[in-house]
Amino acid sequence: MSAFESDVELADIVVRDTDVSSAVDEPVRAMILDMLAEEAMTVEAVHEELGGRGFERTVNTIRHHINELRNAGLVEVERMEERRGGTLKFYRANTIVLSYSVPDGSREKVAEMADWMSPRLEPLIGELRERYEADLTRIADQMAPCEHCTTQKFETYLLLTVLRRGFVDAYGGPERGDQ
Repeated sequence: MSAFESDVELADIVVRDTDVSSAVDEPVRAMILDMLAEEAMTVEAVHEELGGRGFERTVNTIRHHINELRNAGLVEVERMEERRGGTLKFYRANTIVLSYSVPDGSREKVAEMADWMSPRLEPLIGELRERYEADLTRIADQMAPCEHCTTQKFETYLLLTVLRRGFVDAYGGPERGDQ
């Protein structure tokens, strides 16, 4: 027996999608993503807004960052407009990346809310697993690079992804959720 023992319970799940992580590791990209979640903007408008926030980058650098966000699937072209013989692309974020921490003094209240929510979610998760068992298994198998990776939490990731996306649809995104 060790000199110190403690009960450690699973308290949270942190999702780390490698495509998303590498795309937003650059702080200016996270800022661009946040701006494009609020409104569709051109590269030039993003450049101007960043300049106003004290981030001086070239238009080509901003274009590169937006392309990296597009390649990661976080940003899409919302619309194109013909202007002065050219085409302007307006980009919009389709994903919100939240990187916050709950203040230490609020952890007990968050735990209380989670305890209230958990029994309400259990039947929903059970129904989801039952209804989509074959799809969950098929997708998880495609995620596993080899047969020895079955101990990884692919199904947990999939269920959390479904719940997250359902939450976004139900909650309504930044215009309803930011306070």
